[in-house]
Amino acid sequence: MTNPNLPQAPQDADDSEGDAGNPACVIVFNASDPSGAGGLAADVSAIASVGAHALPVVTGAYARDSAETYDHFAFEEDVVAEQARAILEDVAVQVIKVGFVGSPETISTIAEIASDYAEVPLIAYMPDLSWWDEGQIDLYLDAFRELMLPQTTVLVGNHSTLWRWLLPDWSSDRSPSARDIAKVAGDLGVPYTLVTGIPLPEQYIDNVLATPQAVLGSEKFERFEAVFSGAGDTLSAALAALVASGTDLAGAATEALAYLDRCLDAGFRPGMGNVVPDRLFWAQPEGEPEELTPEEVQALQVLDMPAHDTKH
Repeated sequence: MTNPNLPQAPQDADDSEGDAGNPACVIVFNASDPSGAGGLAADVSAIASVGAHALPVVTGAYARDSAETYDHFAFEEDVVAEQARAILEDVAVQVIKVGFVGSPETISTIAEIASDYAEVPLIAYMPDLSWWDEGQIDLYLDAFRELMLPQTTVLVGNHSTLWRWLLPDWSSDRSPSARDIAKVAGDLGVPYTLVTGIPLPEQYIDNVLATPQAVLGSEKFERFEAVFSGAGDTLSAALAALVASGTDLAGAATEALAYLDRCLDAGFRPGMGNVVPDRLFWAQPEGEPEELTPEEVQALQVLDMPAHDTKH
């Protein structure tokens, strides 16, 4: 049942009856990742996997492999604005999702666009930026805090990342709780915060959806013995798609976390670096493939396409 106290994706009154069966649309602002682990690759595949349609706006490009990020090249903010404005004038969107967008100028541009669509929920993901130049990190985080967080409905991030960013002067002997982080985010205009990767005893981690006033839900999972790339983008994109499709926020967080757990469990290593979540795990065949009969082998050979004569 839908909880009226949690944000719902708006239903566009202008949608025609013939569009009722269409998937919900999520506009995503993120960088291109050539490893396919995170960025727009994660957004598009995760959003499609849980049944929505992604409208990807490219904010820049990483230079990275499956092990580490070497650099990032930000697009001019006008280029980002032209992409977004063009599609927003054509398609009604149910959710805005913001990942890493590369520069304070682009943050300002996206915040301005979001303010024009204030009725649309905005889900923002803050990744680990430790690969970047320290001066650029500070400028980016300051701009995100001042310009994007007041527009944000749900902030998603790893416990350690959000702690270092939002509570840099934390002095208690205990680690800050999800509610501690949500209180600071709330002071900056964020009503809901999803804090992931909170360490628990016995190789478990907790993931908590909180407001400044209360914990709305938590999901505990066993820690995987692997290093992953792209988990945060996968989770936040799935959450955006589920909210866009009409699931209440608490239910969407639970479903998105369960989806991420399955993606990580089926993760694979495409190169020599980290493991990538398999966001289409459900499409993989189950079990060992059955051995083909001689008749089936012959039938497949008949269907083989001949090689093209042109060679490059």
